[in-house]
Amino acid sequence: MDTYKVATVANSTSTMHKLTNKPITLDCFETDDINSDLIYYSIPEYAGGPAENDINMFSELLIEQLEFLRQKYLETKDKRYWKELVRWLPESWLQTRTWTANYETIRAICSPGQRRNHKLNEWSGQDDPSKINFIKWARELPYAQYLIFDDENIPFQIEK
Repeated sequence: MDTYKVATVANSTSTMHKLTNKPITLDCFETDDINSDLIYYSIPEYAGGPAENDINMFSELLIEQLEFLRQKYLETKDKRYWKELVRWLPESWLQTRTWTANYETIRAICSPGQRRNHKLNEWSGQDDPSKINFIKWARELPYAQYLIFDDENIPFQIEK
């Protein structure tokens, strides 16, 4: 989102300030489209069972370790625990972000050369159109078909 700076205002929760506020569980991560069929493990302790069990075991161990580091930091206030917690935090960690923009900026984001056909589901939802994504959300805005998606040749009619 930081790519689009024109007429935008943004603020987000800081990992540094919010990471230790609540217990770390699987719900703290973006996991809705994990494809366990694509996971490969060569480590004997993880190999040999269905991939779904492997990814579940891996995520349980990771979350257990992260929560341990969080608890140790809260107990001791030793920044070494916090630093390790941040170091091992996966990219799928969910954070809150508030973002405000005008139609001109949203139009630029939704243009065919930008995010309209993007490979990430969060932008275009190409892999799973049933889920909410930015392009789907933008299509729901008032007058979006005229102000944002006008290149899709929707005829404009003025009511009398």
